[in-house]
Amino acid sequence: MTGHIRGCIRGCGRCWPRLFLFLGFTLFAYGQEAASPPPANSDENDVTKPKRIFALLPNYRTTLASQPFSPLSAREKLKLAGRDSFDYPLYFISGAWAAMYQKQNRNPSFGQGAAGYGKRYLAAWSDQTVANVLSEGVFPAAFHQDPRYFRLGRGGGATWKRLRYSLTRVIVTRNDSGRPGFNYSEWAGVGVAASNLYYPADTRDASSNLEKLGMQIGGDALYNFLREFWPDWQAKLSRRK
Repeated sequence: MTGHIRGCIRGCGRCWPRLFLFLGFTLFAYGQEAASPPPANSDENDVTKPKRIFALLPNYRTTLASQPFSPLSAREKLKLAGRDSFDYPLYFISGAWAAMYQKQNRNPSFGQGAAGYGKRYLAAWSDQTVANVLSEGVFPAAFHQDPRYFRLGRGGGATWKRLRYSLTRVIVTRNDSGRPGFNYSEWAGVGVAASNLYYPADTRDASSNLEKLGMQIGGDALYNFLREFWPDWQAKLSRRK
């Protein structure tokens, strides 16, 4: 068993420097901000919004669009990225992705057995964590964009309007000026994570990269849909009890 673990670590050795650079930067910023009060229109001041979706998925980056807008500092953006990146459900989600990839024998050079699963787990966890750190923290700070989801809520219009709004936030976001703009942070962050830079050379190809990019963007759009409508569904379930 020890040999399997060592093989896993050696097989993914090339990814560690880049990965720890990103994660270390985020952890530093997260620690610096841990004792700071939340921003004025952050999710922590929105008492009507659940902190988790399905009592599991983190919902830290949601705030109400009706609240007065004030931009986040670079450290506040990195703090939000850190909370998403190191929340406990991510480790279980990474395990599920790794199990699926193991069954499909994706990235065959990873092999099978415990060593193969360990490599796929580390890769799946890295994909999600690097995407979160970059698209929610590093690139929003660099591009002066806001990583939060601004929920319309029931007062935001018809259901169809809210649905369209939620799904298009992966394309349109708010800049620090408060004005809408193309979501460079999302696409740049997810694009880097989908580029397979820390995968073995024989598993990197354009089709795999595009598939990962599409899955990540689609998953983020679905997440925004849940952020928009989950509080409504939760309220209905509460009234039925």
